Amino acid sequence: MTTHEPVTPRDADAIARLRLDHKVAIVTGGTRGIGFATATTLARAGARVVISSRKAEHVDAAVAALRHDGLEVTGVVAHMGQMDDVRGLAARTVEAYDGIDIIINNAATNPVFGPLQQQGEDVFAKIMSVNVLGALELCRASHSVMQGRGGGSIVNISSIGGISPEPGLGLYSVSKAALISLTKVMAQEWGADGIRANVVCPGLVKTRFSQVLWDDPMVHTIAERQPIGRIGTPDDIAGLVLFLASEASAFCTGGVYMADGGYLV
Repeated sequence: MTTHEPVTPRDADAIARLRLDHKVAIVTGGTRGIGFATATTLARAGARVVISSRKAEHVDAAVAALRHDGLEVTGVVAHMGQMDDVRGLAARTVEAYDGIDIIINNAATNPVFGPLQQQGEDVFAKIMSVNVLGALELCRASHSVMQGRGGGSIVNISSIGGISPEPGLGLYSVSKAALISLTKVMAQEWGADGIRANVVCPGLVKTRFSQVLWDDPMVHTIAERQPIGRIGTPDDIAGLVLFLASEASAFCTGGVYMADGGYLV
């Protein structure tokens, strides 16, 4: 029979540090997949969460689902490639909840799949605008608010493609590598302001965004060779994001955290 040790006061403190009571969090791309799982997890940990997406119907549906579970959530329609929308997202969050403590930059786009020779400069500009510039601008627009509240936590969602470029996903991989570097710059420059920045690099996760990849039977064969022999789920990523968003990771900044089932080991 398995027995469990009682929770000690030190363990209880560690668990309490995962709570996000009275914190205000923004989750971009928060209506589906990793973003929705993350918004749900942060809200269940006590945060007041603002979710954004570029389509109003998706925002409304996600907000309704979370509120049905009794969670404190607000939705804002925002296109992360439009900087006026990005700055408006920060402003509307402050209007709704009087502050910003946590930013999860999850929104991303990848409009093409194929070799570099088939991808024009307009595609590159779109990918970089949403995946990198939008994330930067949201953090810049929120910086003074976070600093005024004693600091905060930024978690950028990159990809294993940002570490090791994936075939057919060249420009997307470039943008995710840039996001990793941007995270380190944020950590260096804003640490003195009490603002931490870390980046999560998911492997293949079963979401609608990545369906073209996980629908391929060959992918399952590859996944079975990983130390953790399966494709990831959004909840696999959300738990790591919660740790990095919370005071449990108070000594962590500038970190690059893999969540890929050991794919890159």
